[in-house]
Amino acid sequence: MQTGGEDIMKRILTGAGALLLVLLVAAGIFLWDPLPANPPFRELAAAAADYDAEVIRDEFGVPHVHGARDADAAFGLAFAHAEDDFETIQETVAAGRGILAHYRGKDAAPLDYIVALLGVWDTVDARYETDVPADVKAMADAYAAGLNLYAAENPKATWRGLAPFTGQDVVAGFVFKTPFFYGLDATFLELFGEGYTQTIALDPAEGRKAFLIGPKTMAERGSNAIAVSASRAGDEVTRLMINSHQPLSGPVAWYEAQISSDEGLDITGGLFPGTPVILHGFNKDLGWANTVSAQDLVDTYVLTVNPENDSQYKLDGEWADFEKSVVTLHVKLAGPFALKVKRKLLRSAHGPVIAAEHGTYAVRFAGMGEIRQLEQYYRLNKAADLDGFMTAMSLNALPSINYIYADKDANVAFIHNAQYPARDNAWNWSDDMPGDRSDLIWNGYRPWSDVPKLVNPASGLVYNSNNTPYSATDGPDNLLPEDFPQSMGLQTNESNRSLRMIELTDGKTPINEPDLMALKFDTSYAKTSEAADLIARVLAIDWSQEPEMAEAAKRLAAWDMKMNADSRYAALGGLTVLREITAKYTHIPAPKAETAFREAVEWLTVHHGRIDPEWGEVNRLVRGQVSLPISGGADTLRAVYPDAMRDDGELHMTAGDTWIALVEWDRQGHQVARVINPYGSASLDKASPHYADQAALFVAEEWRKAHLTREDVLANATRTYHPGKD
Repeated sequence: MQTGGEDIMKRILTGAGALLLVLLVAAGIFLWDPLPANPPFRELAAAAADYDAEVIRDEFGVPHVHGARDADAAFGLAFAHAEDDFETIQETVAAGRGILAHYRGKDAAPLDYIVALLGVWDTVDARYETDVPADVKAMADAYAAGLNLYAAENPKATWRGLAPFTGQDVVAGFVFKTPFFYGLDATFLELFGEGYTQTIALDPAEGRKAFLIGPKTMAERGSNAIAVSASRAGDEVTRLMINSHQPLSGPVAWYEAQISSDEGLDITGGLFPGTPVILHGFNKDLGWANTVSAQDLVDTYVLTVNPENDSQYKLDGEWADFEKSVVTLHVKLAGPFALKVKRKLLRSAHGPVIAAEHGTYAVRFAGMGEIRQLEQYYRLNKAADLDGFMTAMSLNALPSINYIYADKDANVAFIHNAQYPARDNAWNWSDDMPGDRSDLIWNGYRPWSDVPKLVNPASGLVYNSNNTPYSATDGPDNLLPEDFPQSMGLQTNESNRSLRMIELTDGKTPINEPDLMALKFDTSYAKTSEAADLIARVLAIDWSQEPEMAEAAKRLAAWDMKMNADSRYAALGGLTVLREITAKYTHIPAPKAETAFREAVEWLTVHHGRIDPEWGEVNRLVRGQVSLPISGGADTLRAVYPDAMRDDGELHMTAGDTWIALVEWDRQGHQVARVINPYGSASLDKASPHYADQAALFVAEEWRKAHLTREDVLANATRTYHPGKD
């Protein structure tokens, strides 16, 4: 599941920042603005007495947390995660509060502004007490208590003024983050940009035919998920491959844990900093994997502002007043000095308002005002069968995200999950909408029964690689476009990874454990992929007048489209297509095919003295002093994304394959699971033996056994403790 990820978030905020920082400079004055001291130890640690959690660290430092109650497990999880990455957890909390600029400076100011613009705390303040169930509050409060205990015991590591942490902080993190996984960032990036072009939908009621096209182009995100039923496997084993693509570090990087309780909680999986539950993973009965989806879940309304009064906009033939408020941004300068800047916020009946030089817009988006995200994840964590899982999903509190499901009863399923807006089907919602009509302001979502699902297809296979829901299996019973209205905005794209799945499966050939491994670690670009198309365009160029480039083209023509570490063709081919593929993620325009090829030849020649070094010389997994060659590339099933073409002649993996799990159930329900992490469990402690202890396994495409039973956990324990009790 990549966010959406950290880099994209930074880009969205940079887009907003161009507008904001002008205001900061114009309106700001130097202020003595010190952060308050954190509460003393006794006060911060007081709530810890209400909880009792056992934390067992295994041989790889992975925490296995148990408590009598679910809340005890959440408390212990928070403490254990803080031991490994308290810095990122604090950054996540500060971001969710809209005060990150007080710690990180001007680069974080746009983020704080967006938190206010989206009304994150308006939602929390209005709905937390009434709409968050008591058992969910208990989980959030317990997690906050674990963080507060760690802060009490580690005052020097705790950001001044951030403690105490609260259950509301935990819930606010979900309110803020979840809409960005389906591309809300892309909408903001466009609206804050200088070259935005309006295309306003035509009114079909006036006899003008609206041109119906697909959803707005959205950044393709990474992740793979595959489930194979026992009937398809050939060896009577049901398997689930969990393979989200996220940044390797930061606020949306996976952290592995097992949490269990005497109340029935018992689940292993991945979670983000600040999260008291597993976001995707498995219990003894079932499991699920997530991939990012790209439905059209955001609508932009073009507003007409009153030329005589800019506090009003036109709605149903009359001037309506904007709702006005003010956010104060605290932007750190040095020490206790900060710029304290007041920024006006506007809201319309449609939603939050963005006033840009090219127009004034309102944005309505799935997840707006939603506060039940943690509740749904918690219910999923406790599900025991397919019916329980679907009941949890029917809460419909998560704005987006695909689900691939498998269980011990050999069920497999695909859900193209989203809060689908209840839109008028006659309109073309892929365009901007006229903002002067209240009848186009949708309220609520389509029912859970309308959400696209594929349960137990005849082929016994379901998968998703951020592609259209219309290719979720390799059999004859895929979902059909004609069964879903255009207003739902279902995506229609294929990724290279989904195209490779199509190439490698045929609807009938068994997919056993070695076959599934081969699918997961496949490094090829599909014959019909954009990479193959770009290479064809390069090879179509007449290079006869440039002998060196002609020779390079011959090497490129010999490339088998595989990104294996020992390949002497992959570096030239992979670098040529890299920016074409990553442009969707970075929002940086890709160079022309000819330019990309020339630059790849030049970069390899300058840094390696040849155009055919082994791909592993270039493509590296680097962690501290560890630097290892790794197979894979951008948008291959073995997903490896670099930060940049570095000046030292290397590409360093910063995103892609992260925490991976393979879960298996035989016909008797016996479960085996294997997992792997690209680095280790200790996210920031370079002195820890678990800082990079999984890296060698990860690049070798090997696994470690997941310890699921208490007996197995104890047999591999390296440390056992009770936070606040020992």
